[in-house]
Amino acid sequence: MSLKLLANEKAVLVLQGGGALGAYQAGAYEALSEAGYEPSWIAGISIGAINGAIIAGNQKQNRVSRLREFWEMTSSSLLARTPFGETGMRSLMNEAAANWGMAFGIDGFFKPRLPCLPFGGPSQPEEVSFYDTSPLRDTLNKLVDFTYLNSADAPRLSVGAVELQSGNFAYFDVRNEKLAADHIMASGALPPGFPPVLINGQYYWDGGLVSNTPLDYVMEYSDTEGDLCIFQVDVFSARGQLPKSIMDINEREKDIRFSSRTRFNSDHVRALHELRFEARKLLETLPEQLAGTEHARRLARISREAAVTIAHIIRRDARYETGSKDYEFSRQSVEEHWELGRKSVRQGIRSQSWLNRSRPEGGFQVFDLTQ
Repeated sequence: MSLKLLANEKAVLVLQGGGALGAYQAGAYEALSEAGYEPSWIAGISIGAINGAIIAGNQKQNRVSRLREFWEMTSSSLLARTPFGETGMRSLMNEAAANWGMAFGIDGFFKPRLPCLPFGGPSQPEEVSFYDTSPLRDTLNKLVDFTYLNSADAPRLSVGAVELQSGNFAYFDVRNEKLAADHIMASGALPPGFPPVLINGQYYWDGGLVSNTPLDYVMEYSDTEGDLCIFQVDVFSARGQLPKSIMDINEREKDIRFSSRTRFNSDHVRALHELRFEARKLLETLPEQLAGTEHARRLARISREAAVTIAHIIRRDARYETGSKDYEFSRQSVEEHWELGRKSVRQGIRSQSWLNRSRPEGGFQVFDLTQ
């Protein structure tokens, strides 16, 4: 089955941060690719930036295999499996795997910084962290063809980070500069675990500290892209159950904090886009003497005629998951996240509401493909 894109519509992939949960994004991408979909633009933060770089930095036929190589590498030291289903025992096994990763690091990603001196020591910012992320640089340079990524043949890639001293959000966009492994690492440099990354004389941390979802950036800088179909793959769900234990509280707090208010943002983007869409229609009806005024020209600069469709693909928690789910890299969990991403997309793109969609009259529409 081929994914139904409308005439003159471009596809965009928006990827949240979420550590080990990023395997869900890889599975979702695989299903979209199998359905005949390839993005012309990828925007990501943290693990979303890493997945995005692997996709954008490889030709179509190699993208899924490179993603799988990354996720098999990061789970290679935690191959033990448990027969327990959605039980408390499975939760304990996951916690043990997460603690192992914290103690000994994750292959191809990060390793403990020894000696670790949390109360003093190194004066260089890139040395002040619990972990050394140099393995990730080696992994990115192995799995991502940055020459291809920076070429006109590759999808546009944008990754978000935070400038450490000003606290300002920044995006590294292949449209504006040549991207390298450091730009991807900066987007995923979550303190205090990971060190900041130095780029052009400034240090950057994980973009998720400000916003974990790059939807706003895509909407703000999409004026020249035409109609867009945005697939927003979220690994944290804003909606959830009332917590019943301290472990539940930890998990729920993380979900709320990193979901970046997915539906609130969509509603905000909808309101702003519809306003711009109506402004464009209004301009088309103005008489010539009004159309040439400064007010009309200013209105034209913020108006928009392109239509936008947002398809939410939101990972739902398993009952045994805890607050460590985003740094629990066991092979069993990684494979489960991957397969859930595949299943979510496959079911969503077969829904009648999606297959029967048309260009939105108001210029904007939202679908929840995992509802």
